[in-house]
Formats: sequence, C-alpha cells, structure tokens
Amino acid sequence: MPTRRRALAVLAVLAVLAAASLVLGLAVGSLALGLPDVFAALFGDDNGLAGEVVRGLRLPRVLGAFACGGLLALAGALMQVLLRNPLADPYVLGISGGAAVGALTAMLAGLALALVNLAAFAGAFAAMLLVFGLAHGDSSWTRTRLLLTGVIVAAGCGAVVALILSIAPERQLHGMLYWLMGDASQIADPRPALAVLLLALVTAMPFARELNLLARGEVLAGSLGVRVPRLKRVVYGLASLATATAVTTAGSIGFVGLVVPHLVRLAVGNDHRLLLPATVLAGGSLLVLADTLARSVVAPQQLPVGVLTALLGVPVFLFLLARQPGAQQ
Repeated sequence: MPTRRRALAVLAVLAVLAAASLVLGLAVGSLALGLPDVFAALFGDDNGLAGEVVRGLRLPRVLGAFACGGLLALAGALMQVLLRNPLADPYVLGISGGAAVGALTAMLAGLALALVNLAAFAGAFAAMLLVFGLAHGDSSWTRTRLLLTGVIVAAGCGAVVALILSIAPERQLHGMLYWLMGDASQIADPRPALAVLLLALVTAMPFARELNLLARGEVLAGSLGVRVPRLKRVVYGLASLATATAVTTAGSIGFVGLVVPHLVRLAVGNDHRLLLPATVLAGGSLLVLADTLARSVVAPQQLPVGVLTALLGVPVFLFLLARQPGAQQ
C-alpha cells in the first residue's frame, strides 16, 4: 500500500497536472496562443483578439470541463463505496437518464438553453427521488435493491430518450445527439458547477474516516460507531447532486467516474482523506485534456468530448481488469 508520503507526493503532482491542463486548455485551439499571450489575457490588459478568445470563450469552457470532470470522478468514488462495487459509476442509478429526458424534452419544445439546463437538472433530481423512494420502500434499503432500482429507472429513461429521438424533427437531432454524447462547448457560466464541486468535496471530507470503514463492510463500520444509514444517505445525496450538476452542465460523459477512481486508488491507496481530493484533481484534469483534444484534433470541427473519454476509458479499464482480475473494492 502506498505510504502517506508517497500519497501526498501524488496529490501534489496531480495539483500541478491540473494547473497545467487548465493552461494548456486556454492555449490550444483553432487560434494557437503562447503562454505569454495566455497570461497577458488572464492577468493583463489584453483587450485584443487573444483576450477575447481566452476570457470570453476558452476560460468558461475549461473551468466548466474541470468542474464536470471533478464532479463525475468524485461521484464515482462515492458510488463505489456506497455500493461496494468497483464497477459502479455516477450513472448507475439512472440520474443521467432522468437528466437526458428533461433536457431532450426541453429541446423538443424549442426552449432556450437556460431552460434546457433547468429541465435537465429537474429530470436528474426527479430520477434521484424516484430511485431513492423506490429503493427505500419499507425501510429495508439494501445495496442490491438500490442498484436494481437504478438499473430499472435507467432503462425506463432510456426508452423515453429513444422515443423522443424518434419523433424529434431532423433539425433538432444533431443538438440532441451532441448533448447525449457530452458537449462542453455550451458551457457559458462554470460558476454553478464549480460551486457544487467545492460544496460536495467540503461536505464529503469530514466523512472520509467513516467512508474508510464503510468500504470494509457495513457490519464492521456499525460496530465501530459509524451511523451507517445516515452516512449512506449523505453519500447518495452528494453523489446524486454531483452527477446531476455535471450532466446538466455538459451532458452525459462516460468513463470518467468509472476509470479515474481506479487509477487514483492505485496511486494513493484507499484512504479517502487523500483519495477524494486526488480524484477530483485527476478527473478535472482528464476532462479538460479530453475536451482540448476534442476541439483541436480535427479543428475547426469539434468532437463530442464524451466520445473521446469513452475511447480513452475503454482500453484503460480493460488494462486495469487484466492487471487485477481478482481485485476487490
């Protein structure tokens, strides 16, 4: 198991990587900028083309992508503890399906972007309440019941999404499909996502020791004084809020919440006091780099960032499975 000193060193490296990914995201694009131009646009009085591109176009997108990546990675780490399943990811409980139904319904109605985002969040919140209410039932909430309920709700939302796509006018299909595949180009204001990311991380950190015990089993955690039902509700609420915010901000982006916690856990171990902040930094950096690649690899055409995260995530996850075929959470 990694020593604490090594884990702290990895955390510092991830912080540097996060800063570097943000700078790279501001510099790379159809208009390539040097580091002096980027810093002049950020901290100087550059009111020319470079300043407009950096401050008006790239900065909101880069910060929004970082926030969404951090939210998805944090939600994935929390869900894997809650379900004690290394294959759990932020979308396993149908929250993204609810957001997709809300967003696509708003698009079908021709509503403005702000209302589309509001509808996506409302759909995610409704799916969260539905899953939690059905899984709780007669107060016998179990991991299996929660997982099965989430799968059924996700399947139902998927059917509704398919129905909406089948009846949508052709002129709206492109935007709908881009949203479903993940698109950071529509992020105009990253502050809500950044605020939720900070709130979720600050709220989760005091429970880090209890999460360490919960990962070893509910019986052991309860015998050591952990209020397991309350902790499970907190974890579920935080993971749901993080997922709903990320999906509302940038659409459905897969594999970040699944792969990143695995990679970070290999580097820093299972101590959630280090794992949670490291996961946020790694997830944010990954999505910023993926989005930078998505808007530059075939520029000026832009690719859906969710496609690139899937292309990167599939081989990485298969490699992890090959290295540790018997690994357990």
